[in-house]
Amino acid sequence: MLKFPNINPTIMKLGMFEIRWYGLLYIIGFIFVFIYYKKFLKHRDATLAKDNYENLLFNLMLGLIIGGRIGYVLFYNLPYYLSHPLHIFAVWQGGMSFHGGVLGVITCGLIFFKKRNLSFYQFADPMMPLIAIGIGLGRLGNFINAELYGRITTMPWGMVFPNSDGMPRHPSQLYEAFMEGLLLFLITWLILKKVKTHGIVFWSWIGTYGIFRFLVEFVREPDRQLGFIFFSFTMGQLLSSLMILSAIVGILIIYAKQNKIST
Repeated sequence: MLKFPNINPTIMKLGMFEIRWYGLLYIIGFIFVFIYYKKFLKHRDATLAKDNYENLLFNLMLGLIIGGRIGYVLFYNLPYYLSHPLHIFAVWQGGMSFHGGVLGVITCGLIFFKKRNLSFYQFADPMMPLIAIGIGLGRLGNFINAELYGRITTMPWGMVFPNSDGMPRHPSQLYEAFMEGLLLFLITWLILKKVKTHGIVFWSWIGTYGIFRFLVEFVREPDRQLGFIFFSFTMGQLLSSLMILSAIVGILIIYAKQNKIST
């Protein structure tokens, strides 16, 4: 059994405000995207004016926050929020859904590029590997917060997390940081460099994330208020299954259109 490092989630306090590792890691992820997205756009021969570049990233960040919150309310705790509707806005109390955040980001991106008559796929493809980096950093933040930990395990790398039941558990946050962060970045970055068809990186990212998340959910503790949704499957696995199916359909449509044009 490995010892949990017990890193203080709060870096420092400034009066009523706290600077926490979780928030700082997300900020670092956003800075990473801000710096490297322009360079990754070159793989699709795409450019954005400075004001459009900044507006896009702001809109995507807004979509992530709003979509993540709405997704959590709808997918994970709807009965509670129907009884306490004002608590929907209490985001400082926690409660964000990754799948909802993805929908929020995609929706904002579609609206942004449609208004400017630009190709969504052309600009989405270079963004996807960078989003994986942000996810990986966020999962490290979950680990430091000792939240979203895994199920009980007898594996030698099991950890006893603070405020848990004292049993060794899978450090599933680290599994996700590796798979949904580093590994997903490498896979989609290579596809971005090798495959020139617009949209393949986007849908490959959606499908690969869905696969990784589906697998990790087998060792991740289900949400307490939901438990298992369908037999031994969790809400995260059901939502990830939809991502996998959407990716298959999306890729098939792209290649079907490409074949139709070539014939």
